[in-house]
Amino acid sequence: MKVLMKPIKMIAWFNEDGTPNPVRFNMRQDDESAITVRIDRVVQKREEKLAGNRMLVFTCQSLINNIEKIYEIKYELNSCKWYLYKM
Repeated sequence: MKVLMKPIKMIAWFNEDGTPNPVRFNMRQDDESAITVRIDRVVQKREEKLAGNRMLVFTCQSLINNIEKIYEIKYELNSCKWYLYKM
């Protein structure tokens, strides 16, 4: 997997305790076209600390351009921002 760390626009729902559950996201490709990706399955969820910032890391699986891909997205708890970390 290649490290990207691109900011994305996410649609997610939250549990009563504030835990996010990603549904789909919108991102810009290299040619500046936008693509919407529906998250088919969350394989793993873990928490990590990166430079003192708490982040939730989701390993997900989706069908992107008719190819089944596994990727990682990160949710920064302090700033409430989503990133496409690895693809």
